[in-house]
Amino acid sequence: MEINVIAGDIAQIEADAIVVNLFEGVEQPGGATAAVDKALDGAISSLIGRGEIKGKFGEVSIIHTFGKLPAGIVAVAGLGKRQDFNVNKIRGVAGESCRSLRKLNCRKIATILHGAGTGDIELEASAEAIAEGALLGLYSFNKYKKPEYADVEEMLVVVREEGKIPVLEPAVHKGTAIAEATNLARDMVNEPANYMTPTRMAEAAKEIATKYNLEFKVFDSKDMETMGMGALLGVAKGSSQPPQLITLSYKGDERSEKALGFLGKGITFDSGGISIKPSEGMGEMKDDMAGAAAVMAALGAIAQLKPQINVTAIIPATENLPSGTALKPGDVLKAMNGKTIEVISTDAEGRLILADALSYAQKLGLSPLIDLATLTGACRVALGTLYSGLFSNDQDLADKILRAAERTGERIWQMPLPEEYKEQNKSEIANVKNTGNRYGGAITAALFLAEFVDNTPWVHLDIAGTASSNKESGYAVKGATGVGVRTLVELALNAAKSQETA
Repeated sequence: MEINVIAGDIAQIEADAIVVNLFEGVEQPGGATAAVDKALDGAISSLIGRGEIKGKFGEVSIIHTFGKLPAGIVAVAGLGKRQDFNVNKIRGVAGESCRSLRKLNCRKIATILHGAGTGDIELEASAEAIAEGALLGLYSFNKYKKPEYADVEEMLVVVREEGKIPVLEPAVHKGTAIAEATNLARDMVNEPANYMTPTRMAEAAKEIATKYNLEFKVFDSKDMETMGMGALLGVAKGSSQPPQLITLSYKGDERSEKALGFLGKGITFDSGGISIKPSEGMGEMKDDMAGAAAVMAALGAIAQLKPQINVTAIIPATENLPSGTALKPGDVLKAMNGKTIEVISTDAEGRLILADALSYAQKLGLSPLIDLATLTGACRVALGTLYSGLFSNDQDLADKILRAAERTGERIWQMPLPEEYKEQNKSEIANVKNTGNRYGGAITAALFLAEFVDNTPWVHLDIAGTASSNKESGYAVKGATGVGVRTLVELALNAAKSQETA
């Protein structure tokens, strides 16, 4: 979908549909909504009076204009309560209204800026959120079937003053780049595992690198053996698909050798290995590479937005399957940093491949490090499906990520990382074992990863509960969410700004 900013009167715009809005509890519409109401001979006011339009968040009321306006349909989007309104609500309003209008075969939609001037919401923030929310809300994965509805082809963001256009166009560009990156991550995660193999992940990374002029490298199993990546190779042993260690690098600051490190767990299918999972729900385990998809897509968006900062993404990719050659409970592996690992459960494989990836990041001198992984069911039990868990050895870095997540609307909750729980990861025969007991499983998994970062500032994001959604709401759709992409991009942009002002 193409998104353009134009100046004009929303009531006079030629489109299949126009979108105006209403706060909950407002009895008489104002601004652009009032102008449209007047052109419709008070239809909106009448429906408010009858209680058919309430302005509740998520509500989209459809009014056919029957020739009274150039547009055939008016959608009145509910903004919810004024005191609760924020930029993330704008994303939700845009996604919900666009999806409703797509079902009515609208190909061209025009919208006013939602919430601009409300509280501290600036015009640019509203425009960026509308672009982002619309593209995210309209996303669908139709590679293997005919789509239910035709695509919306164009959205017009309509402002009254022509002088605002140069200010709003970069905001729309940013929102578009970030949403498209998130949708790319969604595409990768939604792919069936027989198509999204480790090799295909490497090809996808190469495509991103070619498109956005990133540095791309991929290491095969022989390379990994030379590098001493026994943990990653141990997990890969059960599959006939060859493992891949993928790196993507963005160089935005030629003056510096320093670089942020993004790492993503890339298990393209997780059966649990010999410690096999129950068959019910196992099909969902194609999403065990959601962290890898997020860091790859984030690099593409960062390359488009061109912050003056360097970022390298590291993606260990493999399948986790049972076979005659598969890793077994009781086996001992040696990671790249020399630490030995006793394998208690082969279904705790994500932390094994990340152990080598984190060790490699250390070798490259990347700092700080942020890893994303669908790591533990325990985190999903603890935080449900709305919040990712954050674990860190550096509170300043944790705070930066929490602020970035708040701006993007991605919900993250900081979890504790107590030294006392390290006892659970102690092994009788190796330096560390790959699972603790059943209590505090998300914490002991994070503490395991901490064994491979030394003193480098590091954040681990457990996205097991947030990588996919089972319902449609706002700008969320069923299936893969692309979680983490927007927070990582925002973090990189903020880090670049901090360097400029330092």
